[in-house]
Amino acid sequence: MKTIIKGGTIVNEGRAIVGSVVIDGEEIESITPNSDIEVSGDVIDATGCYVLPGVIDDHVHFREPGLTEKADIESESRAAAAGGVTSYFDMPNTVPQTTTLEALDEKYRIAAAKSHVNYAFFFGATNDNVALFDQLDPHRVPGIKLFMGSSTGNMLVDRDEVLDEIFSRAQLPLMVHCEDTAIIQHNMEHYQQQFGSDPDVRLHPLIRSEEACLESTSKALCLAVKHGTRLHLAHISTAAELEMVPANCLHTITAEATVGHLLFSLVDYRQLGARIKVNPAIKSVIDQQALRDGLMDGRISVVATDHAPHLMEQKQGGCAKAASGMPMLQFSLVTMLQLVDEGVLTIERMVELMAHNPAIIFDVQQRGFLRPGYKADIVVVRPHSPWTVTPDVIQSKCKWSPVQGRTFDWKVETTLCNGHQVYHNGIVDSNYIAQPILFR
Repeated sequence: MKTIIKGGTIVNEGRAIVGSVVIDGEEIESITPNSDIEVSGDVIDATGCYVLPGVIDDHVHFREPGLTEKADIESESRAAAAGGVTSYFDMPNTVPQTTTLEALDEKYRIAAAKSHVNYAFFFGATNDNVALFDQLDPHRVPGIKLFMGSSTGNMLVDRDEVLDEIFSRAQLPLMVHCEDTAIIQHNMEHYQQQFGSDPDVRLHPLIRSEEACLESTSKALCLAVKHGTRLHLAHISTAAELEMVPANCLHTITAEATVGHLLFSLVDYRQLGARIKVNPAIKSVIDQQALRDGLMDGRISVVATDHAPHLMEQKQGGCAKAASGMPMLQFSLVTMLQLVDEGVLTIERMVELMAHNPAIIFDVQQRGFLRPGYKADIVVVRPHSPWTVTPDVIQSKCKWSPVQGRTFDWKVETTLCNGHQVYHNGIVDSNYIAQPILFR
């Protein structure tokens, strides 16, 4: 059975044309500027809508296994489908951590039974598992995640000899969280002496400071150049870091910005408090503007979410007590479309940052573009359709979002994953199970 998406503005590979996409089974058969094409099969009328490649989010925390009171693969993949995200790469700091081959296999087993959109899982680096890197299947695993700063559990790696070995041995892309632990600890002690054991969350960007980010990012860049490592800098948060990032180097050194760091700045702590407490911290308006500028000048290569749900009771308190992380997956695409409307970037560039470039950087097979022979991972979005984020529309298990109460002018109408309509007008097909992502 074929499906045709008719009459929408197709945005793909730097162009926007009104036309139709013909889908045969799981794959795209053809893309044509002809909106009146007649094909026997199901018709999706996209008149007045935009037709985009499904979003590939290279940075999510779905919390399964071990932390499923906050989120799980079923609930968060449902949120992904509702937000136009058709593929995700999940991070390794779960319980147990994804730092053994057995733990990695278990995640794939769970996703094969529960995930409503396409999935892949990062392998986590530790001080003592470098020998396993050569055993990772490069067609199955997107990359290796390294915490070069303060992190959960024992995944912090800050011994210079181990870092050197990781950068030299990593044949897959190395995604790095860059913050300097010693600087953060010193800052925390300083502010605790002044303000008590749990300083106000508005001090979070001073504790997890620009200096902490810059020190660690500089080290990562030096190691990547030394060893020729494919380095992907996760959630860049400062203008100073961005000054060190080369532009348009998709096969060597790349930088990711998160939707949260693009949408919020430190002025938003007054209203939202710990709801926007993330690591690295959301910082100044100057840093926010630099990240926005980086979207168009090539220094930012990917926009992701670092989707990290916590229960609301876990978000209470200040810099020491409140958990860090926010759930944004369901609202990442509409947030970026809002920035398109504000003139921050073009819709063509947004598609590159959220679909094309993740596919290029991580060598994703048959996804990330609207091309004949590619998997039909497609999202249909409608402009000029105001709606407000209320608790009843939130699909994530934690049931809150920092954009709750915000009105968006763009609406995700339909999400197709492997040619299957997994979401349409508020309804997720919870019976659909998607596929593992393959890499070249």
